[in-house]
Amino acid sequence: MAQHNELGKKGEQLAIDFLLHKGYTILEKNYRYLKAEVDIIVQKEQVLAAVEVKTRSTAYFGNPEEFVNPKKIKLLISAMDHYVVEHNLDVEVRFDIIAIIHQNKHTKIEHLKDAFLYF
Repeated sequence: MAQHNELGKKGEQLAIDFLLHKGYTILEKNYRYLKAEVDIIVQKEQVLAAVEVKTRSTAYFGNPEEFVNPKKIKLLISAMDHYVVEHNLDVEVRFDIIAIIHQNKHTKIEHLKDAFLYF
């Protein structure tokens, strides 16, 4: 497996552990709808969150969250619309980013709630 794929998988596991520690319930991992993939779908109380995980080994080229582009945002919104209808849910939906910089033995995790408000 390519090194960036391994880093991505490690980042997703770090994000899951982080979210569980914060009291979220993991509903789905790598949920797919058409061309979209939502890394993690979580729920806490009446809030459903689509979580995009971005992991980098350095911030040299920019912060991880800066790599979520408008096309990806559109795909995530479409996938979550489908998920809510498919499961007949009546919840608030939020879009979060977990930005991780994992360099050697140091890991920085930042949870950006309602992240698309900033784009």
